[in-house]
Amino acid sequence: MEKILISACLVGDNCKYNGGNNKSPLIDKLLERYELVPFCPEVEGGLPTPRHPSERIGERVKMDNGKDVTFNYNRGADLAMNICLHLGIKVAILKENSPSCGVHNIYDGTFSKKLKRGEGVTSEKLRKKGIRIISENEIEDFLNE
Repeated sequence: MEKILISACLVGDNCKYNGGNNKSPLIDKLLERYELVPFCPEVEGGLPTPRHPSERIGERVKMDNGKDVTFNYNRGADLAMNICLHLGIKVAILKENSPSCGVHNIYDGTFSKKLKRGEGVTSEKLRKKGIRIISENEIEDFLNE
C-alpha cells in the first residue's frame, strides 16, 4: 500500500498551536487506499503544544510574541523530507494556511488573519524535492483521480 505523509492535525492529533486538531472527514476514505504517515513539522521541530501562533514572513517564521522560530520550522521540514526519502513517499497531504504546511496560502505575517498566496516551510521544501503536495481542500479530487 502506498504511503502518504499527512499533517498530523488532519488525522486528529491535537498538535495545532492552540492544542486542537483539524481532523478531516475524508481520513477514512484515504485509509481505504493509502497508508498514512502522520507528521507535525512544528512539534517535530521542537515546538510545544499549545504554543503561540506563528506566521511566515519571507524566509523567517515568527511567533505573535516576536520570538523567531525559523530554526524549528526548518528542522521540522528537514525531518519531513528525511521521512519521505526513507519511506519512498511521493505524495504529502498538508494543512492549508499553516506556516509550515500551507500549500497555496499562508497568513500574511501581520497576525491579522489575512491570507496571501504562499507556501509553508515544509510544503516548499517537499515540493522543491519533487514530492507532490496536496492541500486538505484537494483530498476529494485526489481520491477521484
